[in-house]
Amino acid sequence: MTRVAVIEDDLPTSNQLAGWIRAARPGIVVDQWFDRDGAEAALEREAYDVVLLDIELGRERHAGVALINAINKRRAGVPVLVVSAMPAAIYRSIMKALDAWDYLQKTTFEEADFIETFLEILRVARERRAQQDAPATPAAELSLDPLWQRTPTWRGQRINLPLTAQRILATLYQRRGEVVSYEDLFDVVKSGRNRDNVRKHVSTIRDALREADASFEAIENVPMRGFRWVDGGRPRP
Repeated sequence: MTRVAVIEDDLPTSNQLAGWIRAARPGIVVDQWFDRDGAEAALEREAYDVVLLDIELGRERHAGVALINAINKRRAGVPVLVVSAMPAAIYRSIMKALDAWDYLQKTTFEEADFIETFLEILRVARERRAQQDAPATPAAELSLDPLWQRTPTWRGQRINLPLTAQRILATLYQRRGEVVSYEDLFDVVKSGRNRDNVRKHVSTIRDALREADASFEAIENVPMRGFRWVDGGRPRP
C-alpha cells in the first residue's frame, strides 16, 4: 500500500494537498502532520513512499530542512517534494542540494501542476522500490538515477543529456529487446508530443552515447513503429 506524508502546519493547505492526492490516486494512504516533532516521529516509525513538506513549521523557520536531513540519514532514497511560500528562485537550488525531488512555490501553481509533479515522483518511488526488491544482478552498462539528480553513465563514463532525453533513454533501456512505440514515448515527453520531436531526442541520445563509446549501436529504428534497445550494445544479427 502506497503511503504519503504531508507535513504542513497550515490546516487548509494540508487538507487541500491531501485532497488532491486522494482524488488523483484513490487508495493512497495520506498521513498529515503539522509540526516538526510529530513529523519526525512519524518518519522514524513509518516507511513513506513520498514525503511532501513545508520549510516553515510553526515558529521554526527551517524545520523542513531539518526533516530532509533526517530523511536522508534514516530513510535515504525517499523522494521529498517541498511546497513552500519561500521564493523559488532562492530555495529551489538549496532544496536540490539537499536531494529534494522538486520545489513548488505556494500560490504559483495550479492543481494540475501539482498532480503532474506528484504522479511523476510517485512513479519514480515505485520504480526505486521495485529495483530494491529485485534480485541482485550484475552491474549494468547503463546507469540511471531514478530521481534524475545525477548524470547518467555509460560503461562508467558520464553522459550529458537533457531531462526529457534521459526519460526516453530510461524507457528504452527498461524495455530493452522490445519495440517501444512512438505513442509510448509520448508519455514521457511533456511538450512537443510528435514523432519528429521524439526522433530528435533519440538522435541526441545516440550522439551523447557515441561521445562516450564511438561503437555504440544499441538503439534501433523500427520503421513506422518506434525504437528498440538491443541487448549487448550491438545490433542483433
